[in-house]
Order: sequence, then structure tokens, then C-alpha cells
Amino acid sequence: MTTSTPASTPASTPAGTPAGAPGELDIHLIHEGRHEQLWKVLGAQVDESGVDFRVWAPNAMEVQVAGGWADWEGARHPMSRVDDSGIWAARVPGIGVGAAYKFRIRGADGAWVDRADPMARYAEKPPRSASIVWHSTYEWNDDAWLSSRAEKVAVDEPMSVYEMHLASWRKHYSGDLYDWHQIADALVPYLDDLGFTHVELMPVMQHPFGGSWGYHVTSYFAPDARFGDPDGLKVLIDRLHQAGIGVILDWVPGHFATDEWALARFDGTPLYEDPNPQRGWHKEWGSHIFNFGRHEVRNFLYANALYWLEEFHADGLRVDGVASMLYLDYAREHGEWSPNKFGGRENLEAVQFLQEMNATVYRRFPGTVTIAEESTAWPGVTGPTSEGGLGFGFKWNMGWMHDSLNYVAQDPLYRSHHHGQMTFSLVYAFAENYVLPISHDEVVHGKGSLLRKMPGDRWQQLANLRAYLAYMWAHPGKQLLFMGCEFGQESEWAESRELDWWLLEHPEHAGVHAMVRDMNAAYAASGALWGRDNSPEGFGWLDANDGNRNTFSFVRRSPGEPDVVCVANFAAIPHEGYRLALPATGTWTEILNTDAAAYTGSGVGNLGGITGVEGEHHGQPAHADIVVPPLATVWFRREG
Repeated sequence: MTTSTPASTPASTPAGTPAGAPGELDIHLIHEGRHEQLWKVLGAQVDESGVDFRVWAPNAMEVQVAGGWADWEGARHPMSRVDDSGIWAARVPGIGVGAAYKFRIRGADGAWVDRADPMARYAEKPPRSASIVWHSTYEWNDDAWLSSRAEKVAVDEPMSVYEMHLASWRKHYSGDLYDWHQIADALVPYLDDLGFTHVELMPVMQHPFGGSWGYHVTSYFAPDARFGDPDGLKVLIDRLHQAGIGVILDWVPGHFATDEWALARFDGTPLYEDPNPQRGWHKEWGSHIFNFGRHEVRNFLYANALYWLEEFHADGLRVDGVASMLYLDYAREHGEWSPNKFGGRENLEAVQFLQEMNATVYRRFPGTVTIAEESTAWPGVTGPTSEGGLGFGFKWNMGWMHDSLNYVAQDPLYRSHHHGQMTFSLVYAFAENYVLPISHDEVVHGKGSLLRKMPGDRWQQLANLRAYLAYMWAHPGKQLLFMGCEFGQESEWAESRELDWWLLEHPEHAGVHAMVRDMNAAYAASGALWGRDNSPEGFGWLDANDGNRNTFSFVRRSPGEPDVVCVANFAAIPHEGYRLALPATGTWTEILNTDAAAYTGSGVGNLGGITGVEGEHHGQPAHADIVVPPLATVWFRREG
């Protein structure tokens, strides 16, 4: 199957309309800010005999298209204004896919500038910055995946996400980057073996500075040319789908890069950015903020979201920096912001945009998901837009992340004083649909690797890491883990070098890797661990108050699935004769023990299982006397 579409001939174009202009319906939808396939109308639309160039620059005095085919002399191809639509158009015959171009614009300020195409679907490899005419010929092979996805609701499905930065996951010995095809060759079998259900790619949109990790975008519709042409990204996603792995793309609609050849002051005016400096400049990140009050800009953004889902078959979007969009006073001191029309600090236009984007995504692409990186207590982030919510599928649980990392960073001797940091998350765990994130932000900028956050000697650090991950996987919510954490990455992450793959030659790090693989398998096979992530009926404490022994025990439930009991011991000693409350009598099989000798643990366990006997304990009808390994998490599944 192919989803690529050649440029359409403008329908019902009035007489006298400039060559290359879009049709009347397209112009009307663009003017209204309601064109859901904007990329099929603006930009460079190629056919058998040439290219129609179209760009939105309403305040420009003149516009030309300059390209290598004309020695970059823009005067040879002047563009014409299409009525009062703000669109300029020109047809250039005799060129096609691969032609490099820019728009040469005399802006409202009278200055001539060269701009990359905001709608370009391919761009030159940095540091070059021209756009490239592109038309996809890729034939997809993931029909079965898409059909299955459309029948599912993500919150009711297993989701363990591997977050990765493509440029630093692996590198050639020469120092060059892998291309899309080489990444697919290495990544697909790796993730398939580890059992992650999804991969989240840090921004793959074109960005000029690699050190920004992709969060300062210049070409929103163009995949990063450092890895090859756009069809290469389709190969990667297609192969992941064929292996049963979903793909979530990081998406950055809150702010954009300042490069003079990109979106900034595009037509000599603040066109894409908010003209009010109190709203249009992000001083913390040194970037422009989109003008969410302008419907053409909102259209550009939500059409971009749809583009990645439609053209690249992405399964979801993780929306970066949502809090920075929601609040007018975000990262601003008193006097640096002005309230909205109701006197509040909420950015009402940004709220409207997020609601429009989410509602449109879920209407057009059932089974996909949007995820908000939102760090405040904004109500209803995952609430339906019909009830005033933002409409996201999930929200990152930043509170759980901060509290749990603070807890495990403590020496076991002092953890009893911080016990509530691990239990507090259950007070609000079902207020939103949550993802538990251990992301790139937690292992960079002096924070150290996840392994190095753990106290004690090396054995204890590795044991802490294994115990923490298994506690995280059993906790209500979906999981996200940054690359390298799955084998105990030693050094802090840096985008300039690849992961410490050599660590897998050491048994203790290979043990972490093996534990993560077995944990993902046990998780996927145990519907109790994910079937009711968004409901308090899916969770019950067995003992939340055993701070003196640094232990936590709880049960996970889902209709039609065997219960799973999790016991986590964050003390450095085992607990013999530990009376564990159980919700039922009978056999409970040990399906995961992070202290297993196979993972280079101490091998303390319960010979594969325990038996629950009648007798009330902590409000439960049954119990078992067990041994709890040191610095370990154990999962038991009820049999029969």
C-alpha cells in the first residue's frame, strides 16, 4: 500500500489566477485556518512536468523562488500574490524531485532575505539550509499493524517505551551517524529482543544545531537530513511496526529556532511568532514562541501533527514543554507578563490550540496517542475536550519521577524517613492517565546516569537499579525509560558520543539488560499490570506503611486476568519470615525476582513461588510467610 499522493491539480481555479496557485476550496480552508492537509497544498508540489511553489507570506512586498536550476537568481522566477489569501505562487516547469530551493522575500521592512520553505518535506543536510523538492514513492507494509491499532485504546494496552536520541544511540567507528536503514537494521532486533512495546524518538524534524537534540526546529515537515532522505524514516517506522513496536515522535509546537533563514520574521514581520515580546520570546530557551492567537499559525501546527501521523504512520506524539505553552508567566518575573482578558495567567489561545490539535488527531487517527510533558497541576490534561480538558491521551507524571528518584538516592539507612515519597503518588495516580518517565532530562546536565544516582558500592547500585525499574513497571501508569538505562549506563548521557555499549561485556550489566528483557515479557503477559492503569480498582495496597523495613507491597488487578502482587524491598538486607498479605489463598508463582543469580543478584528467593493460606493480615483474607531479597523487587502471579 502507498499513502503518498502526487500534487493535485487545483480544482475550480478562477480565470486570471496565477500559475501554480491552489484551488478555491484550498484557499478558503487556509484562510479559515481549517486545512487539515496543508502540506499537500503549500510548499513545493511536484508533478510530471514541473513544480508549483506556494508560500504563505501575507506581508511580503515581493516573493521569488530561487534554486540551483537558475543559478539561484530569484528574479528569473517571480511569484504572484493569490488574491488576498496571503499566498504567493509560481510554477517552474522542467524541474522535479531533488531540486534545491529557497524563497527570496522582500519583506514589509523592505529588506530582501532568503527563507527555507516552512512546508518543505526535505531539506539539505546542516549546515546547509536550502529546501529540497520531494515526492515520496515509498510503499508501506504495515496494514496489519494499522488495522489492529485502530481497534485499541492505548490506556487499556501495555506500554513500555524506550526513549532514544538517534544520533547518539550508536555511531560508526568513523564518527559518522548511522543512516535510517542502518538504524533500522540495529534497532528493530534490539527492541524486539528486549520486549519494549514502543520507541519514542527525540525530535526527528530538521534542526540546524545538533546540540539542541532537535528541540529547536527549523523545518517542521522535513525529517532530519543527517540520516538520509524522508523515505528512510518511513523504512524505519515500517520495520518497527512489522516487529510489533509502536513509534512515538517528540513534537515541539511551543517554540521554534531563531535562525534567520527559517521561520523568524518570515515576511519581514513577526508572522509565526507572537508579536508581543511578553508572549513571543522564550528567554529561558532563547527561542520564539508561536502566535497561538493566529488561526493560520494554529493551522500550520495542527496540520503538522497530522502530517507525521498520516504520512509517516507514527503511532503518537509526545508534546514537548506543554507547561511553557499553558502559562503566560512561565519563566517570567513580575512585570514581564500580562494577564489574559479574564485577569488570569492562563494562555487561552494556547489552550484552544491544544484542544483543537488533540480533538483532530483522535478524530482522524483512532488508536494513536498524544502525550503531554506537563509539569504542573493543570487540571484535566487528559480530560476530554468536550468537558473542558486539554484532550491528551497521557500526561508525564513528573511528581512520581522526582519523588521516587529522591527516595532511591537516599542511603538505605535513611530511606525510612522518606517512605512517604514512594507512597504519595498513589494519592493522585488516577487523576490523569499517566506515563512514568525516566527520560533524557534525568541523566544529563550534571545529574549523572540513573545508575550513578543509586547509593552504595557497585553491587548495591546495580541491585538498586534493578529493584527500582521493577517497582516502576508494576506501579500504575505506563513506563518510559531512556536509552542506556536498560543496561546500567555508567556515564552521564552526552549527544556527542554513543552509549557505553562495552558495558554489556560485563556480567553485572548484562544482568540488568537480561532483567529488563524478562521484566518486559512478564509485564506484557500480565494484564493485571496494565489493564486498569487508569482506575483505582486496578490497584490495592497490601502494606504501604512498612517504612521501618523499607518495603512496599501491593496488588494489581484487571478483569479476567490473574492478580499480580509486587513486593519491593529497598533495604540492603533480606527479610526472613516476612508475612505478606495476599488477596487470595492458593499458589502464587514468582514471575520476576530482580535479585536472581541470573541477573548477578544474591539469588535469594522463594523457590519459584509461595502459597497463600487462610488468615487475615492487613485487611486481606490470606497471607504467606516469605523471604524478601535485599534491594530487590519480586512479582508473584496468582495461579488457577
